[in-house]
Amino acid sequence: MAQSPFDITRSRVTLFEALLRARDAKGGKFKILEDHERRVLSYDDVVRAAFALGGKLDTKIRKSETAGIMLPTGVGCTVTFFALHAIGRTPALLNFTAGVMNLKAACEAANVRKILTSRTFIRLAKLEALEAELGKFAQLIYLEDIKKSIDFGDKIIALVKGFFPRVFAAKANPDDTGVILFTSGSYGTPKGAALSHANIVANVEQAHAHMPFDPNWSFFSPLPMFHCFGLTGGAMLPIFTGHKCFLFPSPLQVKEIPKLIKETGANVFFATDTFAQQYARNAQDGDLSCIEIMVCGAERVKEETRELYKRRFNVELLEGYGATEASPVIAVNAPGHNKHGTVGKFLQGIEWRLESVPGIEGGKKLFVRGPNVMRGYLDPTKPFGIDLLPQGWHDTGDVVDVDDEGYITILGRVKRFAKVGGEMVSLNAVEGYAAHVWPDHLHAAVALPDSRKGERIILFTDHAEATAEQLQAWCKQHGASELAVPKRIVPIDEIPVLGSGKTDYVALQRVAAERFAEAKAA
Repeated sequence: MAQSPFDITRSRVTLFEALLRARDAKGGKFKILEDHERRVLSYDDVVRAAFALGGKLDTKIRKSETAGIMLPTGVGCTVTFFALHAIGRTPALLNFTAGVMNLKAACEAANVRKILTSRTFIRLAKLEALEAELGKFAQLIYLEDIKKSIDFGDKIIALVKGFFPRVFAAKANPDDTGVILFTSGSYGTPKGAALSHANIVANVEQAHAHMPFDPNWSFFSPLPMFHCFGLTGGAMLPIFTGHKCFLFPSPLQVKEIPKLIKETGANVFFATDTFAQQYARNAQDGDLSCIEIMVCGAERVKEETRELYKRRFNVELLEGYGATEASPVIAVNAPGHNKHGTVGKFLQGIEWRLESVPGIEGGKKLFVRGPNVMRGYLDPTKPFGIDLLPQGWHDTGDVVDVDDEGYITILGRVKRFAKVGGEMVSLNAVEGYAAHVWPDHLHAAVALPDSRKGERIILFTDHAEATAEQLQAWCKQHGASELAVPKRIVPIDEIPVLGSGKTDYVALQRVAAERFAEAKAA
């Protein structure tokens, strides 16, 4: 497959202008969005709804404030996102699964004093306790109340603005902050990434140049929009490129999603390996056969998952790699250029370099720079509240290897290495060993301080009968280092995951520390 050329000039627009450009290309009547409530919106509907909602929000949110959005993936969240851009406000998408402490820190860092949410969502998601806590430091604005206040006159005004959107939309610079997203918090406190309009639009253009999307294909996205994969890949990519998208509020509905994919005939689907396995197990044969392109990110794709999709649905899984700070896609495999075990090649327009990490052999730390890479992290002590990246380079913290063909293999994160007996051991590799021994289960490794060996590895697993002896035998047979074999395996009911689908290592680290402390005290 020959790549299309990436045209960086197409990214030099605002997010709202990218929406209008897509409407011009496909036609205002083109039905672009649908969600679980079976609301179908055309481009014209999205633009008019954005102006109607934006008109009401203009008096409620000051220009100096960042507007928080706490909504599930769907038409409502998408329209709210564009409504804020129509009136020149910057949205911060809040992870409602992150807990009160992280949400409060996020709001303080992003200067969020007003949060747009929904009473129905809070009730269905059972977030009443969170709602009460958020109300102590921010004003919650409910979309149901705003909707009731929109009268006939407001609709007429929105209709007129929809005819002349470039006249009435707030003016902005492509390099202005277009959205604030927070890192997943897999390994610590989430950080606020200030992504410009141009960052997001560029990543859409890069992905579109990299991947052969048929103009008639449709997308299905259950990924949370507070996660960059869900915002850019699941929503902005299909909207800006003119592909109808079905938005679903949660990736956790593993029985319902395969049925809806079949019903909607969706051709492009994004997931994580963990969720992909669950969808396959709950799908009937043929439910997912309409999928032409399925990209998995956020975690390593297991060979068992690949074989399952190929055997049951004739779907070839494509593994990709990204980071919130890169809007998020950095690299991805493509049809016809799919090298298993790698995350594919860099997208066009991305510069990269590698730096050695003391003690780690066989890989180097990756730095990236490009039109999709953020301006910097939120930092109120810095000018304009952003700690700008040095010369635009982002330290991914990932240890990688890039082969002669340009395919990237992720070896782990710098934080995901333990120093055991003076040797650096990849915790990702430990999880991989466990996956070979018990392929039908999930595993997660963390490290704790050890007075004798420096650090010790604790392996959590949802396999109740897993033993260190079984893992040790496999490692010995396959030549893995003895230091990489955890001496303690802890069976738990389920491996905790974040709203993005990534393993919640912070929670597991806390559990390990508590159990280890108890064992030490005993």
